[in-house]
Amino acid sequence: MGTYICLVCGYEYQPPLGDPESDIPPNTDFQTLPGDWACPECGAEKSNFVAEAG
Repeated sequence: MGTYICLVCGYEYQPPLGDPESDIPPNTDFQTLPGDWACPECGAEKSNFVAEAG
């Protein structure tokens, strides 16, 4: 479970934190997020995220 970064605004989705605003619980892997999940900062689609290198 790695961090994914929004290419539009730079938001980092971190699985240990989840996304409380979207009712995504902690420890939810990015790959298992719903297809309609969007960046909580800018609203970009899930397809606009890339895995953090490293």
